[in-house]
Amino acid sequence: MELHHFRNYSHLTLDLEAPRLLVIGANGEGKSNLLEAVELLGSLRSHRAANDQDLIEHGQPAARILARCGDDQLELELRRRGGRLARRNGKALERQHDLIGPLRVVGFSALDLELVRGEPALRRHWLDRVVLQLEPVYSELLRRYGRLLRQRAHLFKRGLGADQHPDLLDAFDQQMALVGTRLHRRRRRALARLQPLAAAWQQHLSGGKERLELVYQAGSRLDGQEEEAPWREALSEQLRGQRAEEIRLGHCLVGPHRDEIGMLLAGQPARRYGSAGQQRTLVLALKLAELELVRQLWGQPPLLLLDDVLAELDAQRQQLLLEAVGDGHQCLISATHVERFGAGWAARSQLVNVCGGAVMPIPSGGA
Repeated sequence: MELHHFRNYSHLTLDLEAPRLLVIGANGEGKSNLLEAVELLGSLRSHRAANDQDLIEHGQPAARILARCGDDQLELELRRRGGRLARRNGKALERQHDLIGPLRVVGFSALDLELVRGEPALRRHWLDRVVLQLEPVYSELLRRYGRLLRQRAHLFKRGLGADQHPDLLDAFDQQMALVGTRLHRRRRRALARLQPLAAAWQQHLSGGKERLELVYQAGSRLDGQEEEAPWREALSEQLRGQRAEEIRLGHCLVGPHRDEIGMLLAGQPARRYGSAGQQRTLVLALKLAELELVRQLWGQPPLLLLDDVLAELDAQRQQLLLEAVGDGHQCLISATHVERFGAGWAARSQLVNVCGGAVMPIPSGGA
């Protein structure tokens, strides 16, 4: 793996010599940046940055991430001007999402521990990352819907009246209904696949005491079966019906950007009634279910990224997570101290120390 001008890494070459890489270092030295680069190359998304400008080293025009995955050489270039450039085996790709596939990743960071009690946007972004691993074309659908949403809001903010340019608004509504329906369908389908896996993990992690249910609460009225045509027409009708109110408020009131994912324990919302321990167990169950789902669909486990998660878990949940990961997954794990891992884990792992954007190997038996 190579990084060039990514965050605080001017230049980095790192060879993965073992199935598990433990990245050790103090806070603020670049551990999370390293894992973020892997996540970005595998999914084209970062859970830590809103735009690419934040990912490029200060004073540099571009950043590059390169990695070899099996027979494929993957490269993603982030440019301050001109957007991104994706290459596979040295060939520039017309569509960025064609880079997704050889490197599938499931990320788990301390930020994910807010999934249960945080805002709905956190749960939507989590589900979006799951769908991206299953259907790379989903990246393009998200991009198109986001652009339509911004353009439609811009029209409203310009003071467009309900009786002005109805043909233009009808065209927007038709496109939003089409793309929005396809997002709805993929999100609901992915959550339905995750539900039994997450419920089984919640049972296991809680010693059989807790029953987990995941409920897709669409930001549109979606009746009947998961068929595109009737859903698209229903969403189009809702957009037309809300048009006057949306013009008054200046934003769109229906669609997948209003989705929520209900997380229930014994039928009660975990966000309101779950204890802190139950909520953290639930997040572990979600992540392990995600890992298992990607493995089932693609025939091999994805790369697991654990970014400073152990520091946020009590000793029991740390042990449960490490046991669940076991030896069957390739993983990159960041932590402040190697002592958080058992001697067996450390002995079977490659250890590196990160300090100021520099990575140095830790000798076997080092701390």
